[in-house]
Amino acid sequence: MPTSILTLSLSLIVLALGLSACQQTDTDTTNLDTDSWSCQTQDTPFAYSVCRVDANGLTSDRYSLQLFWQASNDQPLLTFDTLLSTLPKTETLNFAMNAGMYNENYAPIGYTVIKGEEVKSLNLKEGGGNFHLLPNGVMWWDKTGHVQITESHALDEQINNGNAQPWYATQSGPMLVINDEIHPQFNPDSTSIKLRNGAGICRDGSIQFVNTDEPVTFYQFATLFKDELGCPNALFLDGGIASALYAPSIDKQDKKEMGVMIGLVENKE
Repeated sequence: MPTSILTLSLSLIVLALGLSACQQTDTDTTNLDTDSWSCQTQDTPFAYSVCRVDANGLTSDRYSLQLFWQASNDQPLLTFDTLLSTLPKTETLNFAMNAGMYNENYAPIGYTVIKGEEVKSLNLKEGGGNFHLLPNGVMWWDKTGHVQITESHALDEQINNGNAQPWYATQSGPMLVINDEIHPQFNPDSTSIKLRNGAGICRDGSIQFVNTDEPVTFYQFATLFKDELGCPNALFLDGGIASALYAPSIDKQDKKEMGVMIGLVENKE
């Protein structure tokens, strides 16, 4: 091959490699905004869907964690579809799930606060059922978006002494993990399995929302939060026919009816 042609060919190869490198850099869409939340499905230790929110992302104006219950006519929203129809065009619901237990009228049975307004007072009564499998707890956050899960009696004390001012709050039970310990009444050998959903505040600075895709025991569910997701505090929200998830990024959109819902809203303005 003549020297001039060889030189031209090598130049074209170098130019092509350079363009390829530039194209890879230009198409890299990784940024802080897309890292603020994500949803995915997992197969181990059992099948489940999980949506993760970076807690720092909730301190910005772009993302907010919200509770939803009633439409403008004071009737329960009931479904994710109805909730979606009520959102302003400038807002996107990235994911949502049922936020706690409710009565026959789809009203919450535990402490509920929506935009600073108390819908239901803190329930410290003893009784039967999962809600009263003490200790139970409250997932709550203030106006700054700082999310916490607190045992119910401890939160009652914090509210009374002015150290807690919930802007949103949802109470359910039982607690799954309390200060890095699995709920003391959970039996590792239990055979009671159901679909379950819950939320955890985790050591990596995230809030994890989990909906199981197969029936599990309370102990298995709590162990997932404690050991796999690294959440020192986690709260059971509900289970069985009430366990519901909306997460279009992983093609999940349950059609069940429910009471209060919790969701991550993105402001597009």
